[in-house]
Amino acid sequence: MLKKGAELELIVEKFADRGKSLTRVDGYVLFVEGGVPGDRARVRVVKRKKNYAEGRIVELLEPSPLRTEPCCRYFGTCGGCKWQHVRYEAQLEAKRQSVYEALVHHGGFEDVEVRPTLPSPRLYGYRNKMEFSFSADRWLTPEEIASGRPLDRHFAVGLHVPGNFYKVIDLEECHLPEPITVRLLNELRAFFKAKGWEPWDIRRHEGYLRHLVIRTGTRTGEVMVNLVTSRYDEARMAELGAFLQEQFPEVTTLVNTINSRPAQVSYGEATYTIFGPGVIHDCIGPFRFEIAPDAFFQTNTEQAERLYEVARELAALRPDDLVYDLYCGTGTISIFIAPHVRHVVGVELVASAVENARANAAANGITNCTFVAGDLLEVLTPAFVRTHGRPDVVIVDPPRAGMHPKVVRRIGQLRPERFVYVSCNPQTQARDLKLLRDLYRIEAVQPVDLFPHTDHVESVVALRAR
Repeated sequence: MLKKGAELELIVEKFADRGKSLTRVDGYVLFVEGGVPGDRARVRVVKRKKNYAEGRIVELLEPSPLRTEPCCRYFGTCGGCKWQHVRYEAQLEAKRQSVYEALVHHGGFEDVEVRPTLPSPRLYGYRNKMEFSFSADRWLTPEEIASGRPLDRHFAVGLHVPGNFYKVIDLEECHLPEPITVRLLNELRAFFKAKGWEPWDIRRHEGYLRHLVIRTGTRTGEVMVNLVTSRYDEARMAELGAFLQEQFPEVTTLVNTINSRPAQVSYGEATYTIFGPGVIHDCIGPFRFEIAPDAFFQTNTEQAERLYEVARELAALRPDDLVYDLYCGTGTISIFIAPHVRHVVGVELVASAVENARANAAANGITNCTFVAGDLLEVLTPAFVRTHGRPDVVIVDPPRAGMHPKVVRRIGQLRPERFVYVSCNPQTQARDLKLLRDLYRIEAVQPVDLFPHTDHVESVVALRAR
């Protein structure tokens, strides 16, 4: 039996869930942080549980051929990317495997074929939204400590260290968003420090600066800066607005979100538009979407278009189809498929998202979509079906937690001929589909990579009624 503190030489076997790697020691699972299948390494056991242990590489004796050199100096410290050290082809295969294992082990499906993962057109610079945190408690990297330079430990804006709620890495580079985002991050840091604006102290619940959220329209070039602060300060916002308009003409709107509560979230009780329209736009296919400061929009615009194309293709849509788009958000999928069907009925819990969906449909000249606000547990009733019609196709794109079992059963009772499940969590997707195994058979499974260098994957499963 493995003991905490023990060191052993081993070969990493495979990727596991949530970006981890594992090997087995006498049948006992050992997760190896940062390991890559094929690595020969000396590993120290740092945690031991009843059914598994966790280990850390002490010395890499022979690197796996699947390894590559990470491009970011913060890799290994920052929690933004877990797989920069893994060749992209291996990332894609690991994601395909994770979808397959979820459907087999969590869903109980046999002989399921999972297609190769669709790669992202951009491996870096693909994110259209980055949310940076401010902190009065800065995390120092080993390189910063070794440099011997005097460092401000009481101001940081960047990303949290994994597993540490308080400390933030003061990021000066990041390869996931577009270059304008990193330029803004660095210039705004200098501006805030020169002005003496205080970062939020998470322990004391005091300070002014809380989050910096930067959104870019990949296909429109529009840029939103959303500064989240603990209170509204008109004079400070006037200063910031003047600075941005002079130094960053690319920024099309500045908004100030107020969050006075202790919770570390980037939304709050009020939002002020300092200049510009207070929204940006982006395009998926021929459609243009308005994006408000707190609106959900897929963070990889180009690959989101491919994801929606996959969902449309796998749904085998016909001109006379009635489609239910459940968990429709701001209506992106509904609007994307609307020209190919008779009518789309979208249902979404968040009322503001439904308002956005209606506005997006109107702005794009789409007249065959109906959007309904409400909880699917309460909305998806026989009366709803009598009002809107029985669907030929149901498309769902739920949050990471998946669907309520009662909602899954109601879809089963509806018995649409075709059912497409889009998910960012293959485990909950497989769990939900298990409830429909007797009613539906899987026709196709297509993983789509929206998040290179992370373990996240979108999985599209097409099912047909038995």
